[in-house]
Amino acid sequence: MKMKKDARDYLLPSPKKLTKLEEVFHMEFGTKILLEEGTEPEDYDAALNLKNWILEKCHLDLAIDRKSCLHKGDIVLRRSKKVAHKEGYTLAIQKDYVAVTASTGAGLLYGLQTLKQLIAIGGVSLPGVIIEDAPSIENRGFIQDATRCRVRKLSSYKKLADLCSYLKYNQMQLNIEHSFLFEGYSEVCRDDTPLTAEDILELDQYCAKLHIELVPSMSTFGHFYKVLRTRSFRDLGELPEDADRRFSFDERMLHHTLNVADDRAEAFVTGLLDEFLPLFRSNHVNICADETFDLGKGASKELAEKVGVNQMYVDFVNKIVAHCKARGKEPMFWGDIITGCPEFGKQLPKDIICLNWGYCDNESEDNTRKLAEIPMRQYLCPGVHGWRHVLSHIEMAYANISLMCGYALKYQAEGVLNTDWGDYGHLQDPMFAIPGMVYAANFAWSGEGDEAELNRRISYLLFGDGEEELLTHVRALGMLEQISWEAFVQVKETCEREADVEKQKEFFTKIKWGNPTENHQKMETELNAVRALWADLNETGKDYASRILLFTRGQQLIDRVMYAMSAYLADEKAAALSKEERFGLATELENWMADYKKIWRKDSRESELYRNADVFYWYADFLRSKENVN
Repeated sequence: MKMKKDARDYLLPSPKKLTKLEEVFHMEFGTKILLEEGTEPEDYDAALNLKNWILEKCHLDLAIDRKSCLHKGDIVLRRSKKVAHKEGYTLAIQKDYVAVTASTGAGLLYGLQTLKQLIAIGGVSLPGVIIEDAPSIENRGFIQDATRCRVRKLSSYKKLADLCSYLKYNQMQLNIEHSFLFEGYSEVCRDDTPLTAEDILELDQYCAKLHIELVPSMSTFGHFYKVLRTRSFRDLGELPEDADRRFSFDERMLHHTLNVADDRAEAFVTGLLDEFLPLFRSNHVNICADETFDLGKGASKELAEKVGVNQMYVDFVNKIVAHCKARGKEPMFWGDIITGCPEFGKQLPKDIICLNWGYCDNESEDNTRKLAEIPMRQYLCPGVHGWRHVLSHIEMAYANISLMCGYALKYQAEGVLNTDWGDYGHLQDPMFAIPGMVYAANFAWSGEGDEAELNRRISYLLFGDGEEELLTHVRALGMLEQISWEAFVQVKETCEREADVEKQKEFFTKIKWGNPTENHQKMETELNAVRALWADLNETGKDYASRILLFTRGQQLIDRVMYAMSAYLADEKAAALSKEERFGLATELENWMADYKKIWRKDSRESELYRNADVFYWYADFLRSKENVN
């Protein structure tokens, strides 16, 4: 029989102060969840959340009651001003009772989330403990790309909110470029499955019960690529003459800026804001305003020559900000432009929040320091490091997140906004963001955390891995990447764009292709280790592991295909395949995509799934159409 683990050693985020007691509380059929007098009506939602969790994990259907006296064997929820921090709580588990105490509904819920984790591991027998806890950083947010090819189902966004709450995030954003059905967006969305007003209203209500602020996030300046390619809106862009160019994942991230010299641009953006903002109860709005690469290079070039590109940027952002503030919203914006010219930040309102992003594993603190010196309010924004890859690089996520959260604490930033982007079609599975989500939640709450220790806790608490090794192997698999998804897409797009084979070869030489055999043997070793853990994983863990298996097979296919391509684009004769082998590899690509579509459709709307499929099918067609290399 395996030794029972101590649930108190696996809590995420790590509590600030935890004292173990040598006693145990046993939940019974007669145990009640008591709302003590003084709790608020909203606290019933927290009690119901706990009740449903206990029913799911322990199959005990506990009654919820409201009384002034505590009975032996009950779980009591109480409010007390003695808990100073507005999101702080105390959790006392003793032989005869469990008490969760906080001064606010949010604090009470966070105490219950900690209790739920103890129940997830300990079951009906909870180890004695006194926890006194509160966050290090006030605002702890998570943003997921809801635009670039993947729009998830409403049920999936609710599950995301559940996970955010479980990890004590208090803000959530969905990045919207074109994937909301605005009035007049029928042409924009006709090949998509966008979010609707009803979706947002329902999700906002759901998040509110979890004390999560659902912050509206929408493009207002750059990142209008799909919008500005339509006949309805192309004349609002900097480069309307490029609207009919072949679709490109690369161009989608580069050419998408409004022409601010056109008076209609402001009216267009404010109209979108007026439609979008009333759907949210949040008093914030993320206006994005990032990566305005085309600004001043096309239709607004004359204005740029008069006033300068940076001045044009600040002037238009100020117009958007003024409109949002008039609507009672506190604006946020991405800081990539301002950190490059911090002197212009002084022209922005002092109450605007700069979302200071940086994704390197050795990210410098220079931008954080620049913003602090202006001074400008800021959130630090690291990332989970799944985008542009098939398998996430969680070692990069940890390095980046630990640095950025450290800068947030050092410079007293108001928040951390952890990011999960969808560059190049959002191929990566949303579940792969979980480790990075935990890293940021832990650092923002407790201010510290060792990578190996966090991976151990995640493996056991979230995935049920009693050996605590799952993430060790997932981490290793990500590091064995030979060809990134980004490179795979770029080779295809270069071959489509450049008819000259010599130019195709010139680009291909930049890709670090090679014979993948040895690397794939190492992958098989890691996969076998994952398989050995499979039977003991919980349902979430098995779901996660199955996706790791599928995506590892996808990574291996991409590596093999790129090596085969080297026979044509790098004169690598050793990589040449026979006709039967080429056709067989093409079939494997199509079969993998069929399995990928099943996983995608479990969690996500159809959205632009076809664009990812087109990449695989292009390679399948290439392999079948090429003659053997002599």
